[in-house]
Amino acid sequence: MNGMMPVTRALLIANVTLFLLQQFGGDEWLIYQFALWPIPHDTIFGYVGPQFHLWQIITYGFLHSGFSHLFFNMFALWMFGSQIETLLNSRRFAIYYFVCVAGAALTQLAVQEMSVGPMVPTVGASGGVFGLLLAFGLAWPRRKLMLLFPPIPMPAWLFVTLYGALELYLGVTGTQQGVAHFAHLGGMAAGFVLIIYWRRQSVAR
Repeated sequence: MNGMMPVTRALLIANVTLFLLQQFGGDEWLIYQFALWPIPHDTIFGYVGPQFHLWQIITYGFLHSGFSHLFFNMFALWMFGSQIETLLNSRRFAIYYFVCVAGAALTQLAVQEMSVGPMVPTVGASGGVFGLLLAFGLAWPRRKLMLLFPPIPMPAWLFVTLYGALELYLGVTGTQQGVAHFAHLGGMAAGFVLIIYWRRQSVAR
């Protein structure tokens, strides 16, 4: 990890470490305590089951449901993280990342509140990763990115726009059940709002 910026490196290490703990006997307890659980619709006294806690708005972003889930999120974090951390500085990068994670969590809770279904937890760093993707597209809109499937190069602004549109389509149509598409969009939206806020602050000075 030589050459990697410190916050990006710490996030990678934390995510991989927590994933290993999940694999070696800690999964049930970690999911119960730190995954993002829906706020129960049924608030009848005596409810017993996994509960929503405020810390889960952040901690769910360090847990993953499988190796492929972890791999793609960490690959994106490795690919975009250090560049954006260099651009923003480490302190602002950490703030930005966790604002995106929290924004994704709040969006997911809102979506779950409007739907009727089982109490299924949300895990994964995707909210933060989608925020990083948005930041990259705004910072370097003309830089070429290569899709994995199919391997088609395209400017970052187009990649981000198409990916966001795809997530919206999948979320609205209910395609790929079990994937928190609106949470991904929530991470992007939170990142966009924060970037606009910072830009206005710098102009006002």
